[in-house]
Amino acid sequence: MGIALAMAACLAGRKVRFFRVTELITTLLEARDEKTLLRLRSQLARQDVLVLDELGYVPASKAGAELLFDLIGQAYERQSLVVTTNLPFENWTEVLGSERLTGATLDRLTHRCSILEFTGESYRLQDARRRSRKTTKA
Repeated sequence: MGIALAMAACLAGRKVRFFRVTELITTLLEARDEKTLLRLRSQLARQDVLVLDELGYVPASKAGAELLFDLIGQAYERQSLVVTTNLPFENWTEVLGSERLTGATLDRLTHRCSILEFTGESYRLQDARRRSRKTTKA
């Protein structure tokens, strides 16, 4: 879904950056360590849309979670944010660590937003099963 929304925004002439959240956090931590964080934040602030994909697959370090929160806070009400995750909101503390930080992050993300919730079996899993059936029949 994140990729589809990013592509639609690109086709509409918007400037878009797509990140898997783990890669984004690594990039933010490296930029902080290399003293280039302000430049990176400035580059990201010039985007119309930021897509943060797969939040929650790997818990963030305290510093990583704080940098992610800062980025979301910077983008709040200035840019469009697309966040994809399989985690319900009540489990976000497992990823971000602190209840306070999680609450503040969710407050910014859910204010004036559209939440799309999908249920059912994963498309990738359905496709894998279909391919597996074809292979076993051959």
